[in-house]
Amino acid sequence: MFCYKPVLSNDDEEWSPYQQNVLIGSPVLPAYGLEQYGLPTPRRNAEAWRHFDVVGLVGTDYSCTPTDNGMDLTLDESKTNSYIENLKTKGAWIDNDDCAGRLVYINGRFAPSLSFTSDIATNLCSDDFTSGNINESDTEKMNHLTDGFTDRLAADVPSGETEFLTSLKKLSGPDHNVGEPSSQFAINNQQGTACFAALNSVRAGSVARINIPSDLETKPILVVNAVTANGGLVECENGKGVAIHPRTFLTAGSNSKASFVQSFVDLDNSENEDFHQKFVNSFTQIYIENGANVTHSYLEETGGIVTGGVEALSEEEEEGVESKKDIESRRNELRNTHFETIDVHVVGDDGSYETAALCVGGSGKSRVAISASLLRPGAHATVNGFSLSGGAQRTDFRTNIHHIAQGTSSRQSQKNMVGGRATTSFRGRIRVEQSAQQTDSEQLARTILLSDKARIWATPSLEIIADDVTCTHGATVSDLSEEELFYLRSRGLDRITSRNMLMYGFVDEIGSCVDDAVQGHKDDESSLKNRIIRRLQNVVPQGDRVIKGEFQSV
Repeated sequence: MFCYKPVLSNDDEEWSPYQQNVLIGSPVLPAYGLEQYGLPTPRRNAEAWRHFDVVGLVGTDYSCTPTDNGMDLTLDESKTNSYIENLKTKGAWIDNDDCAGRLVYINGRFAPSLSFTSDIATNLCSDDFTSGNINESDTEKMNHLTDGFTDRLAADVPSGETEFLTSLKKLSGPDHNVGEPSSQFAINNQQGTACFAALNSVRAGSVARINIPSDLETKPILVVNAVTANGGLVECENGKGVAIHPRTFLTAGSNSKASFVQSFVDLDNSENEDFHQKFVNSFTQIYIENGANVTHSYLEETGGIVTGGVEALSEEEEEGVESKKDIESRRNELRNTHFETIDVHVVGDDGSYETAALCVGGSGKSRVAISASLLRPGAHATVNGFSLSGGAQRTDFRTNIHHIAQGTSSRQSQKNMVGGRATTSFRGRIRVEQSAQQTDSEQLARTILLSDKARIWATPSLEIIADDVTCTHGATVSDLSEEELFYLRSRGLDRITSRNMLMYGFVDEIGSCVDDAVQGHKDDESSLKNRIIRRLQNVVPQGDRVIKGEFQSV
């Protein structure tokens, strides 16, 4: 199937000599999915999915839905107490007195006995939508799709003294606008998440609703999404997996201040005989009004722990012992996929959003996409992320900070650590529209490549159309510094301890930004620090490096 794209004439008000028009009669092949759904779906050679394991994703069966999806999960007292202890061990718990709300979902189903609801944090089910309990403004916000497929900006952007910008596709027009979201130029710059946001909108059984009133500073709010080995399936054919679609919707009123914590954890051991592969497709929407400040801690720890030492060529194999590579290839969670779309809109003057996203889970495939739109003067975004990959994982971390209003600012620090035979990609895009004069933006991506078999694609990018800005970006890829290792060893530490200290120090810059309520005491086995250390130990390289040289310091 193909279509033709018309060429604009010189008389058209949107005509520009810089537009890339297709010659008359030339076919324009649409991205897969546009014909049926109006949204492009993943394909191997698409820019948004170039380094992701699309074949593995499509080739895994996730056709089942959790039993009684959309209905509250009723637990007896014994099960409730068992789950509470388990969640505390996983670091996914805040007591009632220490939080403004706690919403716990197990396999996508709301668990009232584990939750602490309030006027600020509530669960929305299908009845709330059909009965009209949701106001029209919230419904419009929740219907918003990413990647420009909802063209109407979430807020009017001042342009001059009396005019306002309202259309995403016409920003910086006519010479530098991205145009229709289904055009190839727009698709090449998208994160590829709109189709999954739409899928979540259709399939989500419930919504974690967080509404922070104006002029209020709250205690932390916790949303937990826990999964079990069977994914909530009571009966399902062997070999089939389950798709779970968590949904979170947060609005912060004027001059409010809140800390929001999202935690994704496993509830039991994947060696359970009733294991089903899981596709978690989560969608989080955040709207921030005048002077509001939202701090967002995102912790993804599902998928168990990867197998260590898979990069080493197996001397064990010669001795008749199964290699670590083979053990990793049969790990149940390697068939799991975790997707997260975080869509943030700062819709008020001087609003601020700060996030610390730690993705340290062991799922075979994972993809986190964060988008922050700065729509009003003085808006600010800080996006800090850490991605840990090992074993045979394929991970993807993408960010898009969109400066649209004048006088906005952003800071981004991305850290990646890749070991084993893992493959990771990071793409951080900052776009500064023509209307966003006096923008101040900084971006830095740093990666530690621990083994010769690991791979990383790190692509920070700036698209600047305004001419009065201060913007910087950069990326580094290195091994741990031999100089720093020597310094620590000269102080009496052995090589393993020195390496572990440097590895954790690399993570801690991002980990320290996570809310104190879920950090835990440093001596507690379930603290965030100790949980990360246990995962780092599984990506510590084994054997000598084939490629040697002077690597820059971390």
